[in-house]
Amino acid sequence: MRILIDTLAYTNHLRWLPPEQKLLFATVVLTIAAFAHPLVQVLIAVWMSIWTVIYAGIAAKTYMKLLYVAALFWLTSLPALVLNAIDISQIHLVSTDSLTGLTFGSYYLYISRNGLDQALAILARAIASVSCLYFIMLTIPFTEVLQVLRRIGFPVLLTDLLLLMYRFIFVLLNTSAELWTAQQSRGGYRTFSIGMKSLALLIGQLLKRTLENYRQVSLSLAARGFNGELRFWHPYRYKQSKRYAIEAVFGCVVLVGLEWSLSA
Repeated sequence: MRILIDTLAYTNHLRWLPPEQKLLFATVVLTIAAFAHPLVQVLIAVWMSIWTVIYAGIAAKTYMKLLYVAALFWLTSLPALVLNAIDISQIHLVSTDSLTGLTFGSYYLYISRNGLDQALAILARAIASVSCLYFIMLTIPFTEVLQVLRRIGFPVLLTDLLLLMYRFIFVLLNTSAELWTAQQSRGGYRTFSIGMKSLALLIGQLLKRTLENYRQVSLSLAARGFNGELRFWHPYRYKQSKRYAIEAVFGCVVLVGLEWSLSA
């Protein structure tokens, strides 16, 4: 799956809004999502999806692909949360917690009711938090996020490291895709043993090309007089939006009020 995140960040319908306004809004909603009940978290996920898909104009198919990737990580933790095993002589201790189960020898493997509730709560929190992060990622270019961090006092060294890490993520993905396509066209994954050898070769070549790319970046920065700080210029053509600001404040107040009523 190839998603041009930078292209979407530069061409979305909320591009003209100041990055500080969008970043502050998403951070506040993310803070609410971290401590809210599952019902509020579900509402946050729906609300932030509306901002991203309808207001920002991000294609729903692309957005659902990103949510699908996040859901895959939740699925990997699902068995550890839901499945439990206990000695068959102690089966009476989990009679209220067991939804269904099977007996294997002297053990009873069952689906935990509490574990399922915990898994659903984790899913609600994860989707709510990820929707806030996707709003930042898909509506604010990463360089503008770093500029906002610098203006609020974030160390320059850390912002430069974040920028280089962000760049090399896409370099690694692009390089690995090229190597995998070349191996696949030559039948490098016909069998399991050949596939393992091809995978080992891919990892080795990926490390080699990454080091070469890092050396080229270092030489290019030195040739351009790099003095320890990466600087980027862009015209400040943002416009404040009272309508979006009022909607954001009103929505956050409603979410806090709903969370307060659920906690009471």
